[in-house]
Amino acid sequence: MSNLYMVIERFRSGNAIPVYRRFRECGRLAPEGLHHVSSWVDENFTMCYQVMETSDRALLDEWIGHWSDIIDFNVVPVVTSQAAAGIMAPRL
Repeated sequence: MSNLYMVIERFRSGNAIPVYRRFRECGRLAPEGLHHVSSWVDENFTMCYQVMETSDRALLDEWIGHWSDIIDFNVVPVVTSQAAAGIMAPRL
């Protein structure tokens, strides 16, 4: 079963240039089994919000290890709104 994670990235010193440079040179650096769903960057280019999917949480930690020298991470396990509605329905 795959799990979704909201990954909140704060670029060190608010500097997006090293992040975009590494991405251009190396790609996402995600291990096999970790999938990028979607992402958004704030208008000041200081933060990124990504949804990642995997059945193995260790793969997420491995990916974070490739970026943790230039990004601070906060990881929040999430479910889709549709899944949340299904979970809550019997309780209503």
